[in-house]
Amino acid sequence: MAAAPMLNVANLLTLSRLVLVPLFILALFTADGADPAWRYVATAVFAVAALTDRVDGWVARKYGLITDFGKIADPIADKALIGAALVGLSLLGELPWWVTIVIAVRELGVTLLRFWVIRYGVIPASRGGKAKTLAQVVAIGLYLLPLPDAAEPVRWALMGFALLLTVATGLDYVVRAVRLRAAA
Repeated sequence: MAAAPMLNVANLLTLSRLVLVPLFILALFTADGADPAWRYVATAVFAVAALTDRVDGWVARKYGLITDFGKIADPIADKALIGAALVGLSLLGELPWWVTIVIAVRELGVTLLRFWVIRYGVIPASRGGKAKTLAQVVAIGLYLLPLPDAAEPVRWALMGFALLLTVATGLDYVVRAVRLRAAA
């Protein structure tokens, strides 16, 4: 079976997610993040960017377009989008910094682990990692929307669930990276 070309639809979708990050940041910070219309725009851009994560993976698997570039670029694009949203929400005072820091440390750690073992193999995203990303996207989406204060308990519950998955899957990646290095 021939290797998939690096320039393919799945990888272009991943790159489009990276391009959408600055547009998302611009929309989020327009009018100091206080204009509901711009918050809806920011949420829509975030949702479209997050959707490309689901679509690019599906396209890559269905059409045999999985590449090592995609295995590395896809999680980096996810981290850029999620990181921009978390930092933006913390800068606006809408999400505690400790939440952003816990998630950022995990994401940076997993990225470093991927590069630490890259000579020995690629650690693809796990089901837990995909569930973690989905939980983060949903929780962040609720924080981006200009919802009434009554929605705060739901936001916190979903963000708490996302945090639990974030830490658990981070530990799983450590185990997988150590096993991969040991096996090589």
